[in-house]
Amino acid sequence: TCLQVEEKIIKAQIWDTAGQERYRAITSAYYRGALGAVLVYDVTKPTTFENISRWLKELRDHADANIRIMLVGNKTDLKDLRAVPADDAGGYAEAEGLSYIETSALEAMNVEEAFQLILGDIYRAVSKKAVASEEDRAGAAGVKEGKTINVAAAADNGGEKKQCCSA
Repeated sequence: TCLQVEEKIIKAQIWDTAGQERYRAITSAYYRGALGAVLVYDVTKPTTFENISRWLKELRDHADANIRIMLVGNKTDLKDLRAVPADDAGGYAEAEGLSYIETSALEAMNVEEAFQLILGDIYRAVSKKAVASEEDRAGAAGVKEGKTINVAAAADNGGEKKQCCSA
């Protein structure tokens, strides 16, 4: 699927294991290359929420340490059957450093928003990592190799005045 995130078109490859045990053998291979994960539980079934901690542990054991993770409570349209309070799930997410949202796939409520949130989080994390990597390379080339940087010569551009950051 493709979504627009911060004025960029982001193509996301989404794998849905539906929490099925038969996928456990292959999931760890996908965790290694994943930039983000969405852990979904059913707000009407407490066992699905209780299983989140096991899935989160598995993610943290096998995925990159910088993976972005979102907790999603689904089926909010079944208000009379709710068994997992939003406050409990929100508190758990905050304690574990996860983003959190509730959705109703049936009513298409907050589904696109959930993907916007996780993809935006991933995009910002990847962008920061790229900027930090560029800064590291620039620092490594100039200072770590012991090269001399002549500030006076760099400032003297033959009387030509340039504005900061102009090409």
